[in-house]
Amino acid sequence: MDVLMLSRLQFAAATFFHFIFVPLTLGLSILVAIMETKYVRTGDEEYLRMTKFWGKIFIINFAIGVVTGITLEFQFGTNWSRYSKYVGDIFGSLLAIEATTSFFLESTFLAVWIFGWKKLKPALHCAAIWLVAIAANLSAVWILMANAWMQNPVGYVIRNNRAELDNFFAVVTQPFAWQIYFHTIFGAYILVGFFVMGVSAYHLLRRQHVSFFTKSFRLGLTFALIFSVAEIVQGHIHGAEVAKIQPAKLAAMESHWETQANAPQILFLIPDEKNERNLFEFGRIPGALSMLAFHSPSATVTGLKDFAPEDRPPVTIVFLAFRTMVGLGFLFVALSFWAWFRRNKLLESPRLLKTLILAIPLPYIALQAGWIVTEVGRQPWIVYNLMRTKDAVSPIAASQVGFSLFIMVALYAVLGAAAFYLIIKHIRKGPEAAPVAVEA
Repeated sequence: MDVLMLSRLQFAAATFFHFIFVPLTLGLSILVAIMETKYVRTGDEEYLRMTKFWGKIFIINFAIGVVTGITLEFQFGTNWSRYSKYVGDIFGSLLAIEATTSFFLESTFLAVWIFGWKKLKPALHCAAIWLVAIAANLSAVWILMANAWMQNPVGYVIRNNRAELDNFFAVVTQPFAWQIYFHTIFGAYILVGFFVMGVSAYHLLRRQHVSFFTKSFRLGLTFALIFSVAEIVQGHIHGAEVAKIQPAKLAAMESHWETQANAPQILFLIPDEKNERNLFEFGRIPGALSMLAFHSPSATVTGLKDFAPEDRPPVTIVFLAFRTMVGLGFLFVALSFWAWFRRNKLLESPRLLKTLILAIPLPYIALQAGWIVTEVGRQPWIVYNLMRTKDAVSPIAASQVGFSLFIMVALYAVLGAAAFYLIIKHIRKGPEAAPVAVEA
């Protein structure tokens, strides 16, 4: 493989591994803050135990997420130096803001929270975890704004043979950036909801710490139900924005080849990229794609054949990833409602509990599929309609990238194994024992 493909594989591997830990960190920061707030307000020691139990998982995720995220920024200098030279004035500014504000705030107050249990008053200690949660979610804002600029570059001028920032306000207020942010953050909250429900279900099946994990289950369920429904609505809005800004991506998402008005939605199909058609189609709904994309059944949807072959994203992988994401999204709604109707009879619902344990990996798969749609669907552009990916790679030898890719994958495998071991061990152990009341 050439240096371009190896560099893309290296960045993809780092991104996918990093993003295993990020969404759980984002969601757990909020849930742990809610748990500690309930403890401070009620004095209920069970909420304190919940804070510490789920907080430890949060800390493990945060630590591995930070370590694996650092290599991503390094790659902009090592593997993608031409990209950094051309658009670094804009992209680098957003990452710098994230690092100097959100990340430092998050890491500083996380240290205060970890080491301040016996040194701070409960209300101040609780404030520390809220600052961590706010900073973590604010960090995602800046990173996703940088990604959104790559998807839809705005607020720049071409000067001195490079893209330079011309309108910072346009960059941070463009609707596409906020669509990406909410779509991603809702997905993270769905993930944490199902993670907490799945772990709670594991212990409830064994009749362990029933009160503790019933409360945890209901908090996770609230997140899962609210944000799984919200994600469907927001995903539709985001899809319409993609249709307007990135028509080639939309066409790949639906394996839509011919430009036509009253474009149908085809529920089941098999793409045939080589022959620019679909091998198999079943479940045609006339006008549905036009309606979903442009809110009018008579609207014209551009087909893949209207784009030059070198300007088309890889169709099959984008189509499959999109269908996986959407299918799982509707499954999350169904599972959340099932859990909601059985929330008061959890111990009498072993089938539900077993299903939720098995469902723990599904939001991870949905989020990774979403990133495939976002990033592979943008190809062949690294910055949409501004810079091609092949023009962004560093002028280095393929052997250098291949060696560093091997080392990175090996190191990440060790880090991943350690993280999963610690998390699973902590989950199986369960919460610390409740304090025993001593009679006077």
